[in-house]
Amino acid sequence: MKILLFLVLISVCWAEPHPDNSSLEHERIVHIQENGPRLLVVAEQSKIFSHRGGNVTLPCKFYHEHTSTGGSGTHKIRVKWTKLTYDYLKEVDVFVAMGHHRKSYGSYQGRVFLRESSENDASLVITNIMLEDYGRYKCEVIEGLEDDTAVVTLNLEGVVFPYSPRLGRYNLNFHEAQRACVEQDSVIASFDQLYDAWRSGLDWCNAGWLSDGSVQYPITKPREPCGGKNTVPGVRNYGFWDKDKSRYDVFCFTSNFNGRFYYLIHPTKLTYDEAVQACLKDGAQIAKVGQIFAAWKLLGYDRCDAGWLADGSVRYPISRPRKRCSPSEAAVRFVGFPDKKHKLYGVYCFRAYN
Repeated sequence: MKILLFLVLISVCWAEPHPDNSSLEHERIVHIQENGPRLLVVAEQSKIFSHRGGNVTLPCKFYHEHTSTGGSGTHKIRVKWTKLTYDYLKEVDVFVAMGHHRKSYGSYQGRVFLRESSENDASLVITNIMLEDYGRYKCEVIEGLEDDTAVVTLNLEGVVFPYSPRLGRYNLNFHEAQRACVEQDSVIASFDQLYDAWRSGLDWCNAGWLSDGSVQYPITKPREPCGGKNTVPGVRNYGFWDKDKSRYDVFCFTSNFNGRFYYLIHPTKLTYDEAVQACLKDGAQIAKVGQIFAAWKLLGYDRCDAGWLADGSVRYPISRPRKRCSPSEAAVRFVGFPDKKHKLYGVYCFRAYN
């Protein structure tokens, strides 16, 4: 019986197609062909630049190869935007659209929508940009069994600055470093942001956490205390360390702000508590470290008066180096963390715009 069945199967496999089955055979071949219109997703620009508080459009359009139309009409188009993490292994949902269905996620809720300037436009509009929005975004378009993706990077105009707390050098684990940046109106910087800052001249000998969990520091003027006998400028990499147990400084990133940063003109110098109250009385709050760096770097703020900041440090911003005021370089000068109850200084305030 088995031999008979085997012979029948062989005869079926070698049988010539019957003319009456030609239409059926043709339909079957069309169904499985791989040479039909192929879905293509394209980003007209791979990098988009913006700033905190602004609006931006991340470009994304989809086509079928050899045609200019956006879809075949046989399947509903599904558009999904996600944000890529530093290692590309995880993705954060941002926005999904299919037909009349629209859904945004997390901190993007109420701030994102599709531009839809044409039937094949899947570009994503982000409003009221936040510091955390910086990064790489993936546009994925799905139609039936076809899909394709494109990646767009959102860069923010801003400034990277090193930060260590009142306790001193190398006292922050990764989670404390993240919180320290947020408390100073900033976020923990990415490697790309630190690298751009290094190319712009940032030189700092203390190692600090970055957003990917690595510990690095930028050197533009190589010297033995900073990297030993390594005389090549660059971003030195300590590698990845235990986020709970290892302790370093941190590099923070901040952008422009919606408000006014200023040195408060006051008849006397102030203790820290008096400085806090003086800003409140002026309808403002004592300024944060991120705000003095943003005002210095992005607005060219220049003042030779040392003043209290919210973290209890005393600093002053110099955009025009001159005698007695950072004669060698433009910088935010760091005085230290003086005794809050007895030392007297001016104060920098920040008044947010409504």
